[in-house]
Amino acid sequence: MTVQPTGGHEITPALLLTAMREAAQAAAAVIRDGERRRRAIVWREKSATDFVSEIDETAEARIIALLLAAFPDAAILAEESASTLAAERRAKGVTFVIDPLDGTTNFLHGVLEYAVSIAALVDNELAAGVVLHVPRDEWYTATRGGGAWCDGRRLAVSTIDAPDRALIATGFPYKGGHDIERYLEQMRRLMTHTAGLRRPGAASLDLAGVACGRFEGFWENVLAPWDIAAGILLVQEAGGLVTDLAGAPCPVAHTGILAASPAMHGWLLDRLSVSR
Repeated sequence: MTVQPTGGHEITPALLLTAMREAAQAAAAVIRDGERRRRAIVWREKSATDFVSEIDETAEARIIALLLAAFPDAAILAEESASTLAAERRAKGVTFVIDPLDGTTNFLHGVLEYAVSIAALVDNELAAGVVLHVPRDEWYTATRGGGAWCDGRRLAVSTIDAPDRALIATGFPYKGGHDIERYLEQMRRLMTHTAGLRRPGAASLDLAGVACGRFEGFWENVLAPWDIAAGILLVQEAGGLVTDLAGAPCPVAHTGILAASPAMHGWLLDRLSVSR
């Protein structure tokens, strides 16, 4: 997967990943500075129970500046900026999809589950992704056809095929509570037939957990493209399946998502099929 050369250099997934790692590291430096002064951070509501801080905004600006310096023709789809794209992504060329601080609420409260997540699409197809678990300095990376990796270790999804031994991650509804009843029914269907449910609070890390076999599956009913873009590629390159909650291929868009090992995906899809 390549695009036309820019400045004499062919744009490959590996080249994209190198720039994305540099950008993620710069964002992590902003976040770590925020860790040292957490109580003084200015933050506000984007909507009820959904927050943004000066750290999110500064980290995002650093990421965008570095990526556009390397790829000036790229399109940007980022959580905190006003960038918009038709159908949430551009059909041709490179698009970066950015969550500068996934797990903002965790970060603001000192819960150590938050990350920088960056993905690159080339001609509308995921080409590269990076998720940096900032408190652990743990790097999850993937390129299309090149596998998924964590700090030099190749990742593979779980081989557990018994639901009663499966650990499943999820995310609770938090915007307006309109989906609570469906979610509670989904929980009821799963919690009595699995080893347990977990809600860490950062979808990019939940998806990384599926990729490395920590979780047998992850679902959430409503997520944004920047929440899932890098994680989708991680799971796919680790041998997992990623669909929406109807079983269709999961788009990089506002959508529901089910990511799981092949051994568990079908069972989870059946259990999660709850009408609104």
